[in-house]
Amino acid sequence: MYHVARLRAGATVTAVAAALAAAALVLFGAAPASAHGFTSVVYVDLTSPGAGHVRSVLGLEYDLLVVSAADAAKDDALFKQGTAAFDDGDLAEQAAALEAHADTVLAYVTKRFGVTADGKACTPAKDGGFSVEPRDGVPYAKLALDHTCPAAEAHEVRSGLFPDAEQFVRDTKTVVTYDLDLTSGSAALDAQHPSFSTRQSFAERFGEFFTLGAEHLLTGIDHILFLLALIAGSRRLREIVLAATSFTLAHSVTFILAALGLVDVPSAIVEPIIALSIAVVAGWHLWRLWRRRSHAAEPEDLGRGHFSLDRAGWSRLAVVFCFGLIHGLGFASALGIDQPMSWTLLWSLLVFNVGIEVVQLGIIIVVFPLLALLRHRRPVAGLWVTGAIATGVAVMGLVWFVERLIGV
Repeated sequence: MYHVARLRAGATVTAVAAALAAAALVLFGAAPASAHGFTSVVYVDLTSPGAGHVRSVLGLEYDLLVVSAADAAKDDALFKQGTAAFDDGDLAEQAAALEAHADTVLAYVTKRFGVTADGKACTPAKDGGFSVEPRDGVPYAKLALDHTCPAAEAHEVRSGLFPDAEQFVRDTKTVVTYDLDLTSGSAALDAQHPSFSTRQSFAERFGEFFTLGAEHLLTGIDHILFLLALIAGSRRLREIVLAATSFTLAHSVTFILAALGLVDVPSAIVEPIIALSIAVVAGWHLWRLWRRRSHAAEPEDLGRGHFSLDRAGWSRLAVVFCFGLIHGLGFASALGIDQPMSWTLLWSLLVFNVGIEVVQLGIIIVVFPLLALLRHRRPVAGLWVTGAIATGVAVMGLVWFVERLIGV
């Protein structure tokens, strides 16, 4: 029986180690230089200036709008003038390029974005000129449309801008805020949910932003690696709970500050710091392993030491909290919560945050018990696995930090 138990334990440990290694390989192998991949977010603000009219103000990534509209219309002149203006970095020149080809750009947008009133199409017309302003570190084109609509009690909005089929970006999200039909709120549209109605129920709105938050964390490899570094460096359940709680509180604080317009940090600063935070937290665990190894009499002591919040423990929580504030800015940018008085998005932001936390908790529930089992059954193997994970995460963090710092 003893040998059978040992064989079963060995098989269990092997399976755990293999599962963790496979997960790490998937994460590292799938991690692109730009951790969130080539995605885009369109921002739309809908209001009703008068009876029979709906005004929509769209914010679209300038360079993406240029190449998409030019490709759809086979307009080489727009592509050349628009990309030259982008390369020059002159916002006024970029707005002039769009204005010079307004018909082409307008045709592209209105074919993929529309408003209907009780099922009847509204007629769009350009309201004013184009403007370009920086947003999330990149130039965004601002276009206002005046939709003439039949009399109706509710309006529907459809968005299919920048679809995957164009092969320029993937998983485009359209974040809509509206003040129509005696109601206000927000909605998140994508390829699976391309439209919404002002009659939208509470459950539908909750589901949209919950899913958006969950997807943002799942597709944000940098945030996942940061969490993985926290898990690898936590030897007791209460340690990972404290670390995850500190991280959650920190980025929730940043959400609120961003919603109130009290924090506005350019993504050119936020993104490199997020990458650096990954390397620092992973490196912290490697340093603890080295320090414990140099003071331990037996290797097993490294995997079974008792956790207590000494000065190093409190310092780690403080570092995690500070980096959580920065990650919060990265989360908030996904919803455009970076301007004063974004009150209509505040509720949606909180739901978005719930989606993030559920996925974060799910990752902890899956990964931490596997590591805990490995550390309990094979302390030395646990050290090697967590050390390997921390090393891989630290390397990826440093690579991203350098790339984002120099603008790759």
